[in-house]
Amino acid sequence: MDLIINFTPTGMIPTKEMTPHVPINPTEIIEDVHRAVEIGISMVHIHVRDPETGKPTCDVDLFGQIIEGVRKFDRELVICATLSGRNIKEFERRSAPLRLEGEQKPDMGSLTLSSVNFNKQASINSPQMIQDLAAEMKKRGVLAELEAFDVGMINYARYLESKDLLRPPHYFNLLLGNIACAQANLLHTGMMVQDLPPQSYWALAGIGNRQLMMNAIAVAAEGGVRVGLEDNIWFDRERTRLATNSDLLKRVHGLAEAAERKVMSPAKLRTLLNLQPGNGQYGRVFN
Repeated sequence: MDLIINFTPTGMIPTKEMTPHVPINPTEIIEDVHRAVEIGISMVHIHVRDPETGKPTCDVDLFGQIIEGVRKFDRELVICATLSGRNIKEFERRSAPLRLEGEQKPDMGSLTLSSVNFNKQASINSPQMIQDLAAEMKKRGVLAELEAFDVGMINYARYLESKDLLRPPHYFNLLLGNIACAQANLLHTGMMVQDLPPQSYWALAGIGNRQLMMNAIAVAAEGGVRVGLEDNIWFDRERTRLATNSDLLKRVHGLAEAAERKVMSPAKLRTLLNLQPGNGQYGRVFN
């Protein structure tokens, strides 16, 4: 199968003080996505920041501005808006990007399938919040980008499917290497992939120094990759060189070329996930 590349340019953690390469304001994010499209990606996972403070926000106008800006140069690219609960607790605020329409409508919204402890903070995702976000996405024709940090989260996705809150085909990001979750090794990776529900497409993400390892495993194992400064700001394990998003993407392309895998086009990904065709029609129709 062609290689799904899920590009994650910004995230919630990297700051300009940590790396000058992380895109923060809408113009920077749009420009980084444009460069990524020219290199070759299948989809993009968008976070937004307050342009003045650089802090994560759920400002719906910023989401709309970035999504519309990306679609001025690529109206087929699959766009996912984060619905993260790391620093936002209220359903109305977390679900705000789902209310965007027209050229600003995201195709997908991220859905973390349980609460997660990171190094210094928690991302709280109660069962009710997860179910409410899944229901809202189904109602508004937005596909869930399922984020799983361990096997139990995959089991919860099966539960949501049994409640008709999720319908296949599914797309999973499997994130490995966080201190309190599945570790970035072959055993944990294999267990998570093995437990995925039928009709699931998946990508591996490695946190920090584990990004390259997980990307390489995914390329070799016929999976997809999640890659970008959201998960890792360094190019090398010794942390002597700060990466750019273009650096990380070009390295994945090198892995794909060595494995004789083509990068999946956004149009093909739309077909696999039963998404609307783009070019003015976005999201998924839930019958």
